[in-house]
Amino acid sequence: MAKKLYRSVDDSKIAGVCAGIAEYFDIDPTIVRLLAVFLLFAWLSSAIAYVIAWIIVPRAPQAEAAT
Repeated sequence: MAKKLYRSVDDSKIAGVCAGIAEYFDIDPTIVRLLAVFLLFAWLSSAIAYVIAWIIVPRAPQAEAAT
């Protein structure tokens, strides 16, 4: 099955975009978050890209609750 990019539900801080990217590339979410903050302060367009990703990338499917 092909990998799909999802916003993280379990490890989200704001919208789950950074955690979702970290899960997709199998790296630590803190690294992605630090990179996102750096890019946010370096270029305004990265903030726009984050908001666009927030809108476009779907949330990860929830696991069904065991009853």
